[in-house]
Amino acid sequence: MLSKKTKYGLKALSFLAKQKENEPILISEISEAEKISKKFLESILLILKKNGILSSKKGKGGGYYLLKKPSEIKISTVIRVLEGPIAMLPCVSLNYYEKCDDCTSEERCSLNRLMVEVRDNTLKILENKTLEDFHCGT
Repeated sequence: MLSKKTKYGLKALSFLAKQKENEPILISEISEAEKISKKFLESILLILKKNGILSSKKGKGGGYYLLKKPSEIKISTVIRVLEGPIAMLPCVSLNYYEKCDDCTSEERCSLNRLMVEVRDNTLKILENKTLEDFHCGT
């Protein structure tokens, strides 16, 4: 299940992707439009900025804007930045792998095999969907 942080981050990015000319948008405008607490949204947008998805401009006409085209921002990237691993178990994670303490053999573990399949199918979708796909039609 996605955390509220990730859900709201995706909603905010979708809102920014819909803007014409990629002009900076105030946090208060995003917050109001997407029904997200301004303080919580600010912390989310700072994480996205720190990870190179957004940038911001200060002063008059300032706000947040996308650093890349919506078609270049993979949903999997956003989820990893805000949520962490996509895999449901650490032993099947591609980017955050950790061996399970209670497992004697990953090769013989039926749960491991199932979670690899879940991970692969989830990644197939998330790696092939961009912010452009996500915000279209909303």
